[in-house]
Order: sequence, then C-alpha cells, then structure tokens
Amino acid sequence: MGSQSPLMKPLEMLEKLVSFNTESSNSNLPLIDFVETYLKNAGVFCRRFPNAEGNKAALYASVGPKDRGGVVLSGHSDVVPVTGQAWTSDPYKLRVADGRAYGRGAVDMKSFDALSILALAHAAQHDLKVPLHMVLSYDEETTCLGSNDAIAQFGKDLAMPIAAIIGEPTELQVTDAHKGCTVLTTMVYGSPAHSSKPYLGASAVMAGGDVMAAINRLSDEMIEKGDASGRFDPPYTSVHIGEVHGGTARNILAKECMINWEIRGLPDQDPEEILKKLAVATDEISRSRLNRYGDFGRIETTCPVSIPGLRPEPGSVVEKLCLELTGNTKTISVPYATEAGHFQKAGIPTIVCGPGSIDPAHQPDEFITLEQLDAGEAFMQGLLKKCVEGSV
Repeated sequence: MGSQSPLMKPLEMLEKLVSFNTESSNSNLPLIDFVETYLKNAGVFCRRFPNAEGNKAALYASVGPKDRGGVVLSGHSDVVPVTGQAWTSDPYKLRVADGRAYGRGAVDMKSFDALSILALAHAAQHDLKVPLHMVLSYDEETTCLGSNDAIAQFGKDLAMPIAAIIGEPTELQVTDAHKGCTVLTTMVYGSPAHSSKPYLGASAVMAGGDVMAAINRLSDEMIEKGDASGRFDPPYTSVHIGEVHGGTARNILAKECMINWEIRGLPDQDPEEILKKLAVATDEISRSRLNRYGDFGRIETTCPVSIPGLRPEPGSVVEKLCLELTGNTKTISVPYATEAGHFQKAGIPTIVCGPGSIDPAHQPDEFITLEQLDAGEAFMQGLLKKCVEGSV
C-alpha cells in the first residue's frame, strides 16, 4: 500500500508534462525529477537509469509484489523539435479547445505517459496480485535506445515482466507488428589527384556511385521478395538512400564520399542479410574502382542505430489482455518503428497500444482528442482492476 498523495487528473498531469521542453537535443532530467518525486510521494518504487553523459535518464517505476513478473507500461519522454513549425499557440503550454488538447508531445506520447504515471499512483493505493511497472525513456525519437538499460535488468535485479504495452498513439487499436529501422552510413575513402591524371589516385565519389547502384539493386531485390504476411504498406522491406556528400572540386578526384541510407525491414527481415550482400559488392568496388591503379582507398559501413521490428505473437498474454481491455477483436500493424522490438527481443510479449492518432504527431498544433484521453484513462482503470484481481 502506498502513502497518501494528492492525485492529479489526466489533463493536469498532461499539462505538466507538456510544460517540459524535452526535445531530444535537451535534457529530460527536469521532467524525470518531477515524475520521480510525484511517484515516490505516492508510495511508488522508482529507479533511474542515466545515460553515459548524465544529462538524461530513463525512469523505472513499480508497484506490487517484487517476486513475480507484471505488466510494464512503456512511454518516451522526448519529443521532436518545433523549430520552423507554424504553431497557433505556445507548444509547451497545453491548450484545450474544441474537444482537443494541443501541445508538443500531447499525443506522441505524453498523454500515455500521464496516464501511466497516474495508473502507478492509483495502484499504490491497492494490494496488487499482478505488479504494474512503467519505463519512461529518453531518445526514442532519435535512437530508440533510451529504454535499453532498464530492459537489460529485467530477469536480473528486476523481475521479468509477463507483458509489455508500448503506448504509441494507435487510437487504442491493438498493434502486434511493425517494421524495424536500421540507420546506416557508408563511407568511401579515396585518394585526391588532378582529374587529368586519374591513375594517380581514386575518386571516392565515382566509387560511391557504384555503391549507390549496389544499394539500389538490393532495394529492387527486397521489393521482389515482397511481404508474405500481406500486412504492410509498402508490402516489402524498403531500402532508401537519403543523403550523399562528397568531393571538393570538379577537377579533383574526391577524397571522401558519405552515403546515409536506411533499411525499414519487415519484422522477419534480418538486416544482416542485406549488409552481407552489400559487403560482397563493396569488396568488388574496392578492387575494381578504388584500387585499380594502386592501394588508394577503402569502403566502410557503420550502423549507429538499429531498431528491431515487432513480430506478431498470436494468442500471447498481452495480446489477449489488450484486446479485452479495448474491446477490439483483431490486431493491426503500423508502418513506424517503436521501442516495442527491444522489449520483445528481451523475451517479453509485447503490444503497441495507446490513445490518440499518429496523424497529428510531429506536426504543428499537435493534439489528442479529449475523447481519446478519456478512453485511455478507461483502459488504465481496466488494467489496474485486472492487476488487483490477478486476472492478467
């Protein structure tokens, strides 16, 4: 049982969370300080997981028995920037009008965060048979790595959850599948020389053209391979080049060429399959193009971010739980990546399900409807009831 603490209403908590400017380039510690203090005052156990720099942290919170797994609610604290967007009001001051609550992060995803925080505070006033946990992460909008330190402790000094609910906005549709996202940079290193004597060096840009052609061939191969599940749009693993930088002048063989690209893979697509095929191609490009006239260059590919996809787990405890709580009869898939894949990779049955629509997320005048906020509150009340009863 938790100590007595004044409990805020969902809109009040959302207003408070929106007031913190937690753009991914900023620290989220002021928000974490507030949430941790609020929850501790309600009698909730909290533990921080700081990043290496110490300017951000994920927060784990838990109510209920420590000797068994429970349900973990997961949301991120960071938001995307508002720079260059035409907002009609202060994005960091919640505005309620026309049945909507407007503010940066209102739907993506501080509404779910607010509801999760309040669910934990309410849970502390009950004797739970099934524990209720929360992971409030950072850097989801940039790397999706902010929850990993907490996840790594599940099954060690934190009980392994029996279910994870990631509250990205799905209009409370139960989402059991999404693509992964692998972010890649291929660097081509050449050797500068005057363009009139190309045999004295190697052009990284010209070799980079061959690399891009190889990536295009892999893209075509993935399109041809398709999507056997028939659940995704587009119905294949997409391979995309977004940025190319290289060269200093028209008449100089380029020293470097940088290619930034990505793989948005179907849940059963191993990115390594694509990378191994590219490695074969780049080895040949190194021999035939970069090092045709001598030992002039090399090609290196790095992967700063790899977000696993979410695979369907039909009949899992969390799928059954969320279908019952929402009243839905079937699951859906979504095209965007979330932290769900990390939880599933750790062996936790995982679903994405949260209030609000993804459509206004990242947009100026981002909003959640009050109807969806109320529906999210009802979802949490139903979940708490099941944790009290032990019927999860």
